[in-house]
This record gives sequence, structure tokens and C-alpha cells, in this order.
Amino acid sequence: MSRVALKCPNCGSSNVVEDDLYAQSQSVCVDCGSVVSEGFLANDPVGGSEVYYSHSAPQSKRPCSNLIKGLQRVRALCRVLRVNSEIEKLSQTYFEQAYNHKSFINVSLTKKEALAGSCVLISCRMHDWPVTVGTIAYLIDTDSGAVGAVYQETLNTLNICIPTLSVTDVMEAHCQEYKITSEHVPAELAAEAKELTKRALALVELAADSWIVTGRRPVPIMIAATYLSWQSLQPTKLRLKMTLDKFCQMTKVDKNRPAMKRVTEIKEMLCKLGNEIPWEKQEITPNNVIQQVEDILSYRFALMRKALKSYEDSLKADIQQCDAKNKKTMRTKTAELKTSSKTGSSVLETERANNGACDEPNWGKRLLFAPPCVVNPKKRKRAPSNQINVTGDEEISDSEIDSYIRTHQEVREIAMTQKLLCQESDNL
Repeated sequence: MSRVALKCPNCGSSNVVEDDLYAQSQSVCVDCGSVVSEGFLANDPVGGSEVYYSHSAPQSKRPCSNLIKGLQRVRALCRVLRVNSEIEKLSQTYFEQAYNHKSFINVSLTKKEALAGSCVLISCRMHDWPVTVGTIAYLIDTDSGAVGAVYQETLNTLNICIPTLSVTDVMEAHCQEYKITSEHVPAELAAEAKELTKRALALVELAADSWIVTGRRPVPIMIAATYLSWQSLQPTKLRLKMTLDKFCQMTKVDKNRPAMKRVTEIKEMLCKLGNEIPWEKQEITPNNVIQQVEDILSYRFALMRKALKSYEDSLKADIQQCDAKNKKTMRTKTAELKTSSKTGSSVLETERANNGACDEPNWGKRLLFAPPCVVNPKKRKRAPSNQINVTGDEEISDSEIDSYIRTHQEVREIAMTQKLLCQESDNL
């Protein structure tokens, strides 16, 4: 670009242009090539034009301290679980993606700790590595419920689809934690890991078929199944006398508090099936059911069908007996109705009070196997009633009477009473 204000002192030409040479600009005459004037160093920045450091040497953003600590925590969990390098790298990738997501930016440190464990759990399950939520919660010293919630949130946030985990792999990994080989315990108490896993897996599957597993945490059930499997492999007096606490201490496994309840439930389930064994003449109780575990597991499908059929037959017999008793009682009450001043409604109320045992409000009690939440439901707190000094002489409107919901037993009683009354009136 020419500069009109300058002229060449040698040839007088005004064809002067600026030429940038290195870091300093110069005015040069195009006609003769002479340097007319050099750049003013006082006005120019030192070293040439001003260039920001971020433009000349771009640097990546340094991660925050919590992200660095989280990645270290992920690596530590992977080293404790002894996973391969591929799972470790994938865990770190998932953690960094989830940490920078808007769903996990402004959360507590406890939730970020659970996020680290969840990313390790996801990576393990992606590669069929048997790890449970309880194990991760134990390693990070957090409630398993919190880990499960963060685990589900991480799956939804990162849009990850986890393949179904086989219970066989989980049981194999769980049984390997028990120090129960001949190298750790005496020979009379030792058991092979392969046989122990096979027997424990069969017990867990049987517990699932009888609804014991439904809604329950897996670790207590696996501990109970392993303990009962170890006893049933060699049901000696020494093994049968050993409690669950001593078994966990001997095998260097941390005892879970609900495990003893699962042991009781599995024994009750085994007793129901053991009593259907045709060649067993004695009654099977929780005290002697361990000796029958091998036969029960060998014929569990046939015993399950037979137990269900026997229970249904006994239930039908009880219902028929109850209906016969109600019919006989209703005939007696109908005869008394002619000579008594009681009304029909009072007779029905008396009948329902006497035969209330025939109605079973909890339908889980009528099944041989039912979910635990149905068999033993939690008692709900009832709101305090606002009625005070109820004597029973209060007037009840017809609309309120019609709005009452009658049970099947009440409908049968009313129909039976009306039928008997009609028969008596026809005879008269």
C-alpha cells in the first residue's frame, strides 16, 4: 500500500509502500528500492505487534480438583476389584462424561462419590464382570439405595443400555469370596467352590420360584443360600450346629443382618416341598430339612407342582366345610327368627361376628407361596376418628346404608337367608 505523505529523498518518487520485515515495518521506495523511513519503535509494541499468550500458545482447560479426585477414586475402585485395563478406562470415560453433564454439576460430594461407584458398576456389567450394587456400596461406604438411584440416573443421562446379568456369574463371584477350601479351614469343614456354587445357585433359583427373592436385596439371599448349601453338602453334626455368625467368621465374610431371616424363609419353603416327598414318612421340620435338600433340589419341579395341588385341595375342603357350617347356622338362625324379636339385619350381624374366621382379608394367606409384602404387609397408621361417644343408636339414612360395600360372604348370607325365608313362607 503506497503512502502519499512520504517521498523518496533519492529519486523524489512518491511511490512509497510499507514493507513488514520480521517484527519491524519499513517504508520502501518502489522505484529505486531505497528505505525511506523505519518504523517508530517508541510507538510500536516491544517485539512487534501485540499477540495474546492464549492465541500464540493455546492450552487445554485444567480439570477441577473434584474431577481429579473422582477419577482417582474410580481407578482405586477398579484396582480393588482387580478388573482389566479396558474396564478401568471405560469407567473413567463414563465418569468424566457424567461429571460434566448438567445433571451432576451441582450435586453433593456424597452423590459424586456414588457416581464414581456407579460408573465402575456400569463398566463391569458392560463386560459381564459380576459385581453387585451391594459390593460397590460397601467399597465406597454408602447406602446401597443411594448407589442404585445414582446408577439408574447415570444410565438415563448417558443413554446406556446394560445387558442382563446372569445370576450364575454373580453366584460364582460371591462364592469365591468365602475362604472355605482345605487351605483355610479343617478338612471336615471344607467344601469345593464349584460344588458350593452349584448348590447355592439351585437354592437361589428355588427361592425365586417361591417369591422369596421378590423385592429383596441379593446379598443376604446369596449368603443364606451359601450357608445352607455348605450345610447340606455334608450334613454332619458339626456343620448343623454351626450358626450363621460362626460360619461368616470362619469364612472371613461380613455377615448381613437380614441374612438370618432369609435362612428362616428358605427353610420354611424347603419344609413345604420336603413334606411332599413320597418316601419320607416323618414330618419335615426346619430342624431336619437340611438332610433332605439334595432330594428336594433333584425333584423340585415335581414337588412344587404336588405341593401347590395339595394346598389347593386342602383350601377347597376348608371352604366347603366353612360353607356347610354357615348353611347349618343360617338354618338355626332362621328358625329362631320366627320366635325372636330380632330383625334380619341383627341376625346377619350376629352371624358375621360368629363366622368372621371364614373370611380371610389377606389374600396372600390363601396361597402356598406369595410375595413377602403380601404375606406380611406393613400395618398402616389409621387416622384418629372424629366421632366421640358413639353408642350405636344413631340414625342412619337409607342412602348411607345403600352405599355400604358388601363382601362375598355377606352376599351369600343374605341370599341364603332370603331363600330360606321364601321356603318357610311357602310351607306356611
